[in-house]
Amino acid sequence: MITKLLRYMMIIVFLISTNSILFAAGTSETSVSADISEAAGTSAPITVIDSFGREVEIPAGIKRISCIYAFSAHVVTMLDRGEDIVSVVYGSKRDRLLNEINPYIRDAAVPSDDGVINIEELLQVDSDIIFLKGDTAMMPAEIDKLERFNLPYVVVDFNTIEEQMYAIELIGRVIGREEKALAFNNYFHRQIDKVESRIIDLPASEGVRIYHSVNEAGRTDAPGTLPAEWTQLAGAENVSVGEPLRFHDNKYFASIEQIYLWDADVIIANQEGVDEYIMTNEKWAGLKAVQNGRVYQIPIGISRWGHPGGMETPLAMIWTAKLLYPGRFEDVNIEDEARHFYDSFFNHTVSDQMLAQIISGRNMRLPKGEIRELNN
Repeated sequence: MITKLLRYMMIIVFLISTNSILFAAGTSETSVSADISEAAGTSAPITVIDSFGREVEIPAGIKRISCIYAFSAHVVTMLDRGEDIVSVVYGSKRDRLLNEINPYIRDAAVPSDDGVINIEELLQVDSDIIFLKGDTAMMPAEIDKLERFNLPYVVVDFNTIEEQMYAIELIGRVIGREEKALAFNNYFHRQIDKVESRIIDLPASEGVRIYHSVNEAGRTDAPGTLPAEWTQLAGAENVSVGEPLRFHDNKYFASIEQIYLWDADVIIANQEGVDEYIMTNEKWAGLKAVQNGRVYQIPIGISRWGHPGGMETPLAMIWTAKLLYPGRFEDVNIEDEARHFYDSFFNHTVSDQMLAQIISGRNMRLPKGEIRELNN
């Protein structure tokens, strides 16, 4: 794994080199897809630096793409190469909106489970390139499987917004869709500016304290994580950031005693049902947010908005900012923001029913074991 210093240097180079391109991309995303005329993959081999600092030679004409990281399937679909995905992880098959946009995922192979690669299944799909999650890339046994058969792979990993933008641009370069990847990052920058311009003069005394649960009620955010950054940009005082947390399996957990000591004004849950659990479980009943009815389910679209491995970070940021400071975002309509996002970047017009589901965060992911419903 590369050092943090090297990763920061990579990001600085990325930002400097793309700044002029982002400026030239303009401020409208409505014609992004129509303007993309890049062929499948690149016309000649190129070399990229992946998220772990590895130099990877990318062959010309990438046609078969393995996404052994859910985030990469989101981005490849967004970059109009979804039909070329030949393998995914199970989680990608559970996301209703993703499969509505990209039905090719339904028939894609699943050669990896919890980071463990089934090399026989992976060889069968004959990938031109494999996008690999950072956690998997840190497992020597799994990397040995890929290198033994000389399979080309690119590690995609991020913990900050800058690293996430780099990952999106990286995927775009690999699959010949760099222009649209940069347009997405341009939009991301402008959403950050829009939020920051409205809360820049927010007095510290008016800041809203939040507790953000990730998947489980007790799992939360630590410094140096993507949610820690976007909640801060949304103007929230994230109570768990900088506090002692239990670290297990690359995740951070708080005890119920800690959560009571923090007693946040607002609780935001990113897993369907966790908000209801918190509101109805007697262990949580004494919290200010529960008593005041300020426990919220964050929307779920392609993935859970603002999830550590999701790409809808700009939407999570503006949704949270409007939730916490509605008077500063009166002209912002979250439904319109969501429609614009999926139409501009996924070429997909969501129905009124689907939009309502997205905003509510309800029934957007199939329960584990029910993936077969997608094929009906």
